Amino acid sequence: MLGAIAGDVIGSVYEGRPIKTTEFPLFQTRSTFTDDTVLTVAVADAILSDSDYATCFKRWGRRYPSAGYGGSFAEWLLSEESRPYDSWGNGAAMRVSPVGLACATPGTVLDEARKTAEVTHNHPEGVKGAQATALAVLLARHGEPKSAIKREIGRRFGYDLNRTLDEIRPEYRFDVSCQGSVPESIIAFLRGRRPQRHLPRRRQRHHGVHRRRDRPGLLPGGTGEHRGGGARAAAGGVPGGNRSVRRQVQGLSRAPESRADRRG
Repeated sequence: MLGAIAGDVIGSVYEGRPIKTTEFPLFQTRSTFTDDTVLTVAVADAILSDSDYATCFKRWGRRYPSAGYGGSFAEWLLSEESRPYDSWGNGAAMRVSPVGLACATPGTVLDEARKTAEVTHNHPEGVKGAQATALAVLLARHGEPKSAIKREIGRRFGYDLNRTLDEIRPEYRFDVSCQGSVPESIIAFLRGRRPQRHLPRRRQRHHGVHRRRDRPGLLPGGTGEHRGGGARAAAGGVPGGNRSVRRQVQGLSRAPESRADRRG
């Protein structure tokens, strides 16, 4: 979960503002958690408390009403009803990573990921995006090599994972759909050689170790927070991945409140 949250915070300042470089600061003045973090925590809460997802989504979402929800989800959040609205947006994938940590088998992961998605994102592409992300987390957690993860995700979901970030980056644009962003996020994970490498290179010494020039960037360009969250959620399943993230985001958990919450 720390991986998904770190990716959300890092990418928060780039949502809708494509970035094509691999050299940028990880944490900036305006960096904050967004709706992706809020709903990731809501999924974990539902699993741990054996509650239904709709109830937890609404409880956590209403607690942080200014976290940046999409229009349709914001309407659903404030409604007294909890019917899904046939969304294929990548919100279903952004919040699902706890499922890959809580479930033990591919079958249970796919079933539970479908349940988290169908509360709101019951379009087939929305469900598929959630299942692919959660399964990638599970396989990484079980120590499967990236070649096996790539093969399994591609086989099950029909995603083209053979592209490189350099091939994706030049023409990529802001895309909120699962089908237009989940494969690219998984590619960002697959192209890294160890957990830290899903993050961009950093120049400031106080931010940590310098990055070599051959390391892939976090973002192909476009939906910043999903790129970071999706790649980092999977990286969190890699042995050592959560320790790497924890060192970089430990200060965030001490903040008394988020800037997003203070806005509204």
